[in-house]
Amino acid sequence: MNESNSRENAQDSVKCKYKHAYNKLYGVVNTLENKPVYGGQAVVEGVMFGGKHYTVTTIKRKDGTYDSFSMPRKSHPALQSLKKVPFLRGIVAIIESSAVGSKHLSFSTDRYDVDPKDDDSIIKEEETSKIGMILGVAAVGILSFIFGKVLFTLIPVFLAAIFQDVAPAKGAQILIEGFFKLALLLLYIYFVSMTPLIKRVFQYHGAEHKVINAFEANKELTVENVRNASRLHYRCGSSFILFTVVVGLFLYMFVPTDPLYVRILNRLALIPVVLGVSFEVLQLTNKLRDVPVLKFLGYPGLWLQLLTTKEPNDDQIQTAIVSFNTMLEAEIKAEQGLTGEKIV
Repeated sequence: MNESNSRENAQDSVKCKYKHAYNKLYGVVNTLENKPVYGGQAVVEGVMFGGKHYTVTTIKRKDGTYDSFSMPRKSHPALQSLKKVPFLRGIVAIIESSAVGSKHLSFSTDRYDVDPKDDDSIIKEEETSKIGMILGVAAVGILSFIFGKVLFTLIPVFLAAIFQDVAPAKGAQILIEGFFKLALLLLYIYFVSMTPLIKRVFQYHGAEHKVINAFEANKELTVENVRNASRLHYRCGSSFILFTVVVGLFLYMFVPTDPLYVRILNRLALIPVVLGVSFEVLQLTNKLRDVPVLKFLGYPGLWLQLLTTKEPNDDQIQTAIVSFNTMLEAEIKAEQGLTGEKIV
């Protein structure tokens, strides 16, 4: 048996072990409402998955081995309370996701092209200022998201203002603004996807969705089953970004657009509102995805994912499966510690 087959068989064995423990802990369920909801994101040469207690990233190294990084989920009690409040919970989730995602992305970018033999130098650098590094990466992640959102909001405002003389009506200005916002989004995604590195990230993004879809369909997480799953998912952040464009069009109808400085102030002030409402729309479309008449509401977001995801190869799928199993193992151990019940 060659090394790759041996590794895959070992991972299948681990998967079966923890799938059994998962079923014993949570019960065998057939509906998404009764099953823990997991999410994730693609990183460089790997995938991050998040559960109730942990977030875990697994990447594939240059020598073919897997390397994982896990973080316990820690949230201030006040933030936990806000997560239960509609519209506010979306903003909290986005901020936390940006902070946590940046840490996992930093892990992958530091290691994906480094020979594992040289890991000691990376570990020493991290240990010298671990707290400062973690806080710094989290802050950069949050600030990058805010900065990007501000630019993405204001650039279309100035572009639409150019056509003020041709189309001065409020509705026309908002539609032009929405057109430029959508065009910027699509062009940005298209051009970054042409770079080899981002193309592979988008493949891992597809692998992440496939694993989640296979898991939610109660499929055994084998490479074949995951490969046959869809690379599109209703809860994807790509869909969320598109919903911010659509939701913004509606909300902007209720505030003045003239003069220009008032429009700018309104757009900035409405950013949290747009984010909060868009998050609720994303959750709603996910709940309606099995309703024949209403599932089409999520189609625009799925269409955008045709750009932000690519079909992964089997190695990328296997990496995503390993990451999910590692996360599931951490979740089970955490639940075991909380409940005091022996489950494996």
